[in-house]
Amino acid sequence: MSYRLLTFQSGRDARAGILVGEEIYDAARVTATAAYSTVLGALQDWAKANKAFKEAAARIESGKSRAVGTRLAKAKLLAPVLFPGDIFCAGANYRDHVAEMDRAQGKEPGPTMKDLGQKPWHFVKTSRSSVVGPNAVVKIPAWSKNMDWEIELAAVIGKTASNVSASKALSYVAGWTIANDLSARDGMRREGVPTSSPFAYDWISQKCFDGACPIGPWIVPSSEIKNPHNLAMKLWVGKELMQDSNTSNLIFNTAEQIEMLSSRVTLRPGDVILTGTPAGVGAGRKRFLKPGETVKLWIEGIGELEHKMA
Repeated sequence: MSYRLLTFQSGRDARAGILVGEEIYDAARVTATAAYSTVLGALQDWAKANKAFKEAAARIESGKSRAVGTRLAKAKLLAPVLFPGDIFCAGANYRDHVAEMDRAQGKEPGPTMKDLGQKPWHFVKTSRSSVVGPNAVVKIPAWSKNMDWEIELAAVIGKTASNVSASKALSYVAGWTIANDLSARDGMRREGVPTSSPFAYDWISQKCFDGACPIGPWIVPSSEIKNPHNLAMKLWVGKELMQDSNTSNLIFNTAEQIEMLSSRVTLRPGDVILTGTPAGVGAGRKRFLKPGETVKLWIEGIGELEHKMA
Protein backbone atom coordinates (compact mmCIF):
# COMPACT_ATOMS: atom_id res chain seq x y z
CA MET A 1 0.00 0.00 0.00
CA SER A 2 1.25 3.47 -0.87
CA TYR A 3 2.82 5.69 1.79
CA ARG A 4 5.59 8.26 2.22
CA LEU A 5 8.09 8.23 5.09
CA LEU A 6 8.87 11.58 6.69
CA THR A 7 9.87 13.43 9.84
CA PHE A 8 7.47 15.95 11.36
CA GLN A 9 7.42 18.23 14.37
CA SER A 10 5.18 16.97 17.18
CA GLY A 11 5.29 19.41 20.08
CA ARG A 12 8.96 19.68 20.97
CA ASP A 13 9.80 16.34 19.41
CA ALA A 14 10.77 15.27 15.92
CA ARG A 15 8.85 12.10 15.05
CA ALA A 16 8.85 9.71 12.13
CA GLY A 17 5.56 9.64 10.29
CA ILE A 18 3.94 7.89 7.37
CA LEU A 19 1.92 9.98 4.97
CA VAL A 20 -1.21 8.21 3.74
CA GLY A 21 -3.28 10.38 1.44
CA GLU A 22 -3.16 13.85 3.03
CA GLU A 23 -2.77 12.65 6.63
CA ILE A 24 0.40 12.01 8.62
CA TYR A 25 0.39 9.16 11.16
CA ASP A 26 3.00 8.62 13.86
CA ALA A 27 5.09 5.71 12.57
CA ALA A 28 5.87 4.19 15.96
CA ARG A 29 2.27 4.32 17.15
CA VAL A 30 0.61 2.83 14.07
CA THR A 31 3.11 -0.06 14.08
CA ALA A 32 3.43 -0.41 17.88
CA THR A 33 7.21 -0.36 17.44
CA ALA A 34 9.08 2.20 19.53
CA ALA A 35 12.23 1.97 17.37
CA TYR A 36 10.31 3.50 14.47
CA SER A 37 9.87 6.81 16.27
CA THR A 38 12.71 8.09 14.06
CA VAL A 39 13.28 7.56 10.38
CA LEU A 40 16.83 6.41 11.10
CA GLY A 41 15.44 3.79 13.47
CA ALA A 42 13.15 2.54 10.71
CA LEU A 43 15.96 2.48 8.15
CA GLN A 44 18.09 0.37 10.48
CA ASP A 45 15.33 -2.27 10.41
CA TRP A 46 14.14 -1.50 6.91
CA ALA A 47 12.81 -4.82 5.63
CA LYS A 48 10.49 -5.21 8.64
CA ALA A 49 9.71 -1.50 8.90
CA ASN A 50 8.70 -1.19 5.26
CA LYS A 51 6.38 -4.18 5.59
CA ALA A 52 4.87 -2.76 8.79
CA PHE A 53 4.31 0.66 7.20
CA LYS A 54 2.60 -0.88 4.16
CA GLU A 55 0.31 -2.89 6.43
CA ALA A 56 -0.50 0.18 8.54
CA ALA A 57 -1.25 2.21 5.41
CA ALA A 58 -3.58 -0.55 4.19
CA ARG A 59 -5.47 -0.58 7.51
CA ILE A 60 -5.82 3.21 7.42
CA GLU A 61 -7.05 3.30 3.83
CA SER A 62 -9.56 0.50 4.47
CA GLY A 63 -10.94 2.26 7.54
CA LYS A 64 -9.87 -0.56 9.86
CA SER A 65 -7.46 1.60 11.84
CA ARG A 66 -8.41 3.90 14.72
CA ALA A 67 -5.21 5.91 14.33
CA VAL A 68 -5.68 9.67 14.30
CA GLY A 69 -3.59 11.58 11.81
CA THR A 70 -2.40 15.14 11.36
CA ARG A 71 -3.32 17.04 8.21
CA LEU A 72 -0.29 17.44 5.98
CA ALA A 73 -1.21 21.06 5.32
CA LYS A 74 -0.99 21.84 9.05
CA ALA A 75 2.18 19.89 9.84
CA LYS A 76 5.74 21.17 10.01
CA LEU A 77 7.96 18.83 8.05
CA LEU A 78 11.64 18.43 8.84
CA ALA A 79 14.37 16.77 6.79
CA PRO A 80 13.25 13.13 6.30
CA VAL A 81 16.40 11.74 7.96
CA LEU A 82 17.54 13.61 11.08
CA PHE A 83 20.40 13.31 10.45
CA PRO A 84 21.92 11.17 7.69
CA GLY A 85 25.00 9.17 8.50
CA ASP A 86 27.22 10.08 5.56
CA ILE A 87 26.26 12.17 2.55
CA PHE A 88 28.05 11.29 -0.68
CA CYS A 89 27.64 13.61 -3.67
CA ALA A 90 28.38 12.66 -7.26
CA GLY A 91 30.37 15.32 -9.10
CA ALA A 92 30.06 16.13 -12.82
CA ASN A 93 27.54 13.34 -13.38
CA TYR A 94 25.08 14.65 -15.99
CA ARG A 95 26.16 14.93 -19.59
CA ASP A 96 24.34 18.24 -20.11
CA HIS A 97 25.83 19.72 -16.92
CA VAL A 98 29.41 18.70 -17.81
CA ALA A 99 29.03 20.38 -21.22
CA GLU A 100 27.54 23.46 -19.57
CA MET A 101 30.43 23.80 -17.11
CA ASP A 102 33.00 23.28 -19.87
CA ARG A 103 31.45 26.14 -21.85
CA ALA A 104 31.38 28.35 -18.73
CA GLN A 105 35.15 27.87 -18.49
CA GLY A 106 35.70 28.64 -22.18
CA LYS A 107 36.31 25.00 -23.11
CA GLU A 108 34.83 22.88 -25.84
CA PRO A 109 32.70 20.08 -24.35
CA GLY A 110 34.67 16.84 -24.38
CA PRO A 111 34.30 13.21 -23.34
CA THR A 112 32.92 12.36 -19.90
CA MET A 113 34.76 10.39 -17.23
CA LYS A 114 32.75 7.33 -18.22
CA ASP A 115 33.71 7.82 -21.87
CA LEU A 116 37.34 7.86 -20.72
CA GLY A 117 36.94 4.62 -18.78
CA GLN A 118 36.98 6.26 -15.35
CA LYS A 119 34.83 5.40 -12.32
CA PRO A 120 32.27 7.59 -10.47
CA TRP A 121 33.70 10.43 -8.41
CA HIS A 122 32.18 11.73 -5.16
CA PHE A 123 32.76 14.35 -2.51
CA VAL A 124 31.05 14.54 0.89
CA LYS A 125 28.79 17.01 2.64
CA THR A 126 28.50 17.38 6.39
CA SER A 127 25.32 16.03 7.95
CA ARG A 128 24.30 17.86 11.12
CA SER A 129 25.37 21.29 9.86
CA SER A 130 24.33 21.01 6.23
CA VAL A 131 20.98 19.21 6.32
CA VAL A 132 17.75 21.22 6.54
CA GLY A 133 14.19 20.34 5.60
CA PRO A 134 11.23 21.70 3.65
CA ASN A 135 10.55 25.45 3.90
CA ALA A 136 13.86 26.04 5.67
CA VAL A 137 15.51 29.44 5.43
CA VAL A 138 19.12 29.05 4.34
CA LYS A 139 21.43 31.94 5.14
CA ILE A 140 23.94 32.77 2.44
CA PRO A 141 27.39 33.01 4.10
CA ALA A 142 28.58 36.60 4.36
CA TRP A 143 31.69 35.78 2.33
CA SER A 144 29.79 34.30 -0.64
CA LYS A 145 28.37 36.24 -3.58
CA ASN A 146 28.05 33.25 -5.91
CA MET A 147 25.55 30.90 -4.25
CA ASP A 148 24.37 28.27 -6.71
CA TRP A 149 21.56 25.70 -6.87
CA GLU A 150 21.75 22.03 -7.90
CA ILE A 151 18.68 19.77 -7.94
CA GLU A 152 19.57 16.13 -7.26
CA LEU A 153 17.82 12.79 -6.96
CA ALA A 154 18.92 11.37 -3.60
CA ALA A 155 19.10 7.67 -2.76
CA VAL A 156 18.59 6.72 0.90
CA ILE A 157 20.42 3.54 1.92
CA GLY A 158 18.36 0.97 3.83
CA LYS A 159 20.74 -1.98 4.12
CA THR A 160 24.46 -2.28 4.92
CA ALA A 161 26.38 -2.41 1.65
CA SER A 162 29.99 -3.49 1.19
CA ASN A 163 31.49 -4.50 -2.17
CA VAL A 164 28.09 -4.58 -3.81
CA SER A 165 27.79 -5.25 -7.53
CA ALA A 166 25.90 -2.83 -9.75
CA SER A 167 23.43 -5.59 -10.64
CA LYS A 168 22.33 -5.84 -7.00
CA ALA A 169 22.99 -2.28 -5.85
CA LEU A 170 19.47 -0.85 -6.06
CA SER A 171 18.19 -3.49 -3.62
CA TYR A 172 20.16 -1.62 -0.94
CA VAL A 173 18.18 1.59 -1.53
CA ALA A 174 15.29 2.07 0.90
CA GLY A 175 13.84 4.96 -1.03
CA TRP A 176 14.29 8.22 -2.88
CA THR A 177 14.03 11.88 -2.01
CA ILE A 178 15.01 15.31 -3.36
CA ALA A 179 18.09 17.33 -2.43
CA ASN A 180 19.52 20.71 -3.32
CA ASP A 181 23.32 20.59 -3.38
CA LEU A 182 23.75 24.29 -2.63
CA SER A 183 27.21 25.41 -3.68
CA ALA A 184 29.19 28.55 -2.84
CA ARG A 185 31.08 28.75 -6.13
CA ASP A 186 33.33 31.54 -4.93
CA GLY A 187 34.44 29.37 -2.02
CA MET A 188 35.89 26.68 -4.25
CA ARG A 189 39.37 28.01 -4.88
CA ARG A 190 41.82 29.29 -2.29
CA GLU A 191 43.35 32.63 -3.15
CA GLY A 192 47.08 32.73 -3.67
CA VAL A 193 47.41 28.97 -4.19
CA PRO A 194 48.24 27.79 -7.74
CA THR A 195 45.66 25.51 -9.33
CA SER A 196 48.39 22.89 -9.75
CA SER A 197 48.55 22.54 -5.95
CA PRO A 198 46.50 19.84 -4.20
CA PHE A 199 45.57 22.56 -1.69
CA ALA A 200 44.00 24.86 -4.29
CA TYR A 201 40.43 23.68 -3.74
CA ASP A 202 38.25 24.23 -0.68
CA TRP A 203 35.40 21.69 -0.69
CA ILE A 204 34.36 22.56 2.87
CA SER A 205 33.63 26.21 2.07
CA GLN A 206 31.97 25.43 -1.24
CA LYS A 207 29.77 22.53 -0.16
CA CYS A 208 29.50 22.29 3.64
CA PHE A 209 28.34 25.63 5.03
CA ASP A 210 25.32 25.67 7.37
CA GLY A 211 22.15 24.74 5.46
CA ALA A 212 24.05 23.57 2.38
CA CYS A 213 21.85 20.51 1.87
CA PRO A 214 18.05 21.00 1.87
CA ILE A 215 16.41 17.55 1.66
CA GLY A 216 12.80 16.39 1.46
CA PRO A 217 9.94 16.55 1.64
CA TRP A 218 9.79 12.78 2.31
CA ILE A 219 11.21 9.43 1.27
CA VAL A 220 9.32 7.48 -1.40
CA PRO A 221 9.92 3.73 -0.91
CA SER A 222 12.01 2.27 -3.72
CA SER A 223 9.25 -0.19 -4.61
CA GLU A 224 7.14 2.75 -5.77
CA ILE A 225 9.77 4.17 -8.13
CA LYS A 226 9.86 1.68 -10.98
CA ASN A 227 12.76 3.31 -12.81
CA PRO A 228 14.79 5.90 -10.91
CA HIS A 229 16.81 6.53 -14.06
CA ASN A 230 13.90 7.97 -16.03
CA LEU A 231 12.42 10.70 -13.85
CA ALA A 232 11.69 14.26 -14.96
CA MET A 233 13.20 16.92 -12.70
CA LYS A 234 12.83 20.70 -12.52
CA LEU A 235 14.11 23.58 -10.38
CA TRP A 236 12.74 27.12 -10.19
CA VAL A 237 14.19 30.23 -8.61
CA GLY A 238 11.14 32.33 -7.90
CA LYS A 239 8.99 31.76 -10.99
CA GLU A 240 11.93 31.28 -13.34
CA LEU A 241 12.57 27.71 -14.50
CA MET A 242 16.31 27.08 -14.25
CA GLN A 243 16.80 23.32 -14.49
CA ASP A 244 14.63 21.06 -16.63
CA SER A 245 16.05 17.61 -17.29
CA ASN A 246 15.66 13.89 -16.65
CA THR A 247 17.62 11.33 -14.64
CA SER A 248 18.13 9.44 -17.90
CA ASN A 249 20.93 11.98 -18.52
CA LEU A 250 23.03 10.59 -15.66
CA ILE A 251 26.56 9.58 -16.69
CA PHE A 252 27.00 6.99 -13.94
CA ASN A 253 23.64 5.67 -12.74
CA THR A 254 22.85 5.09 -9.08
CA ALA A 255 23.72 1.40 -9.22
CA GLU A 256 27.16 2.17 -10.61
CA GLN A 257 27.68 4.80 -7.94
CA ILE A 258 26.77 2.38 -5.14
CA GLU A 259 29.09 -0.24 -6.61
CA MET A 260 31.99 2.21 -6.59
CA LEU A 261 31.29 3.72 -3.17
CA SER A 262 30.74 0.36 -1.49
CA SER A 263 34.07 -0.88 -2.85
CA ARG A 264 35.79 1.85 -0.82
CA VAL A 265 33.60 2.34 2.25
CA THR A 266 30.76 0.43 3.88
CA LEU A 267 27.44 2.15 3.24
CA ARG A 268 25.02 1.97 6.15
CA PRO A 269 21.30 2.57 6.70
CA GLY A 270 20.66 6.30 6.79
CA ASP A 271 23.50 7.20 4.44
CA VAL A 272 22.41 9.35 1.51
CA ILE A 273 23.79 9.54 -2.02
CA LEU A 274 23.17 12.70 -4.05
CA THR A 275 23.42 11.37 -7.58
CA GLY A 276 24.35 14.52 -9.51
CA THR A 277 22.77 17.62 -11.04
CA PRO A 278 21.79 18.43 -14.64
CA ALA A 279 22.37 21.57 -16.70
CA GLY A 280 20.86 24.91 -15.71
CA VAL A 281 22.95 25.84 -12.68
CA GLY A 282 23.80 29.45 -11.90
CA ALA A 283 27.49 29.12 -12.75
CA GLY A 284 26.62 28.48 -16.38
CA ARG A 285 24.33 31.52 -16.44
CA LYS A 286 26.48 33.85 -14.31
CA ARG A 287 23.37 34.27 -12.16
CA PHE A 288 23.37 33.39 -8.47
CA LEU A 289 20.95 33.23 -5.55
CA LYS A 290 20.04 36.36 -3.64
CA PRO A 291 18.58 36.86 -0.16
CA GLY A 292 14.78 36.66 -0.22
CA GLU A 293 14.56 34.30 -3.18
CA THR A 294 12.60 31.05 -3.04
CA VAL A 295 13.89 27.84 -4.61
CA LYS A 296 11.44 25.11 -5.62
CA LEU A 297 12.53 21.63 -6.69
CA TRP A 298 10.37 18.89 -8.22
CA ILE A 299 11.13 15.31 -9.21
CA GLU A 300 8.58 13.07 -10.90
CA GLY A 301 7.12 10.45 -8.56
CA ILE A 302 8.49 12.15 -5.45
CA GLY A 303 6.98 15.62 -5.15
CA GLU A 304 8.14 19.15 -4.36
CA LEU A 305 10.76 20.59 -2.01
CA GLU A 306 10.82 24.33 -1.36
CA HIS A 307 13.14 26.53 0.67
CA LYS A 308 14.13 30.17 0.95
CA MET A 309 17.40 32.09 0.94
CA ALA A 310 18.32 34.83 3.40
